[in-house]
Amino acid sequence: MSIRTSPWPNGIPCWADVSSTDVRRSGAFYTAVLGWTVPEPDEQWGGYVTAEVDGHMVAGIGPLEDGGTAAWTLYLATDDAQGLVDRATEHGGTALTPVIDVGPLGRMAVLADPAGARFGLWQAGTMIGAGLVNAPGALTWEDLRSTDPDASRAFYAALFGHEFDAVEMAGPGYALFRLPDERAPLGGMGPMMDSPPGTPSHWLVYFSVPDTDAAVAVAETAGGRVLAPAKDTAFGRMAWLADPDGAAFTVMAHDPDRPQPDRAG
Repeated sequence: MSIRTSPWPNGIPCWADVSSTDVRRSGAFYTAVLGWTVPEPDEQWGGYVTAEVDGHMVAGIGPLEDGGTAAWTLYLATDDAQGLVDRATEHGGTALTPVIDVGPLGRMAVLADPAGARFGLWQAGTMIGAGLVNAPGALTWEDLRSTDPDASRAFYAALFGHEFDAVEMAGPGYALFRLPDERAPLGGMGPMMDSPPGTPSHWLVYFSVPDTDAAVAVAETAGGRVLAPAKDTAFGRMAWLADPDGAAFTVMAHDPDRPQPDRAG
């Protein structure tokens, strides 16, 4: 478990939010599956809510825009959102939104990498992003599933300085990404793996749970679907789920012999 109170360093996944056709329904679903505490939607913030675990912010839920598709968006930390948007377009990315000021909370933008995977940038103001990670109910891993992994890795390396370590057991083309001055991985980047044909490139977010099978059972009862059943891996027991709107995410009970890196700060 890592509690964070200071801004996340550049290039580290720092926040995630999900778009929803019914914020209250989504809040109830994730409360059941992940143990979140979710407030009532506040029109001051356009109906967007921030979920908490033990008093620490862990993720957000926001209304789905007209014509949009429900999905999770992963945000990477930056201290210069506009500069990074400019550099992203120079390296084959696409700015899907301009840089937006979110009051005193911070600045954000949404981009697509060269393979089309959407992701966000967050420049912290009074809100740093997630205040808790690597704990039940909180973000614990991120994977990029890309139709062009080489182009994607080159893009994120150019923007954030990410370096990569191949993982042979995960199959060809998959690598862990990390900051250049760290050995601890931040997540993975690789090919589409078992995604259905036609699935676009995307970031997949993983949430920690104490019991994967129990989380799957609750998800099904609460209106979600199982995209891939629970299985044991070298890193823990995982299952791939969709919420009531179809937004995909993963739950994971970690192998206790593989402690998560400390991200406190």
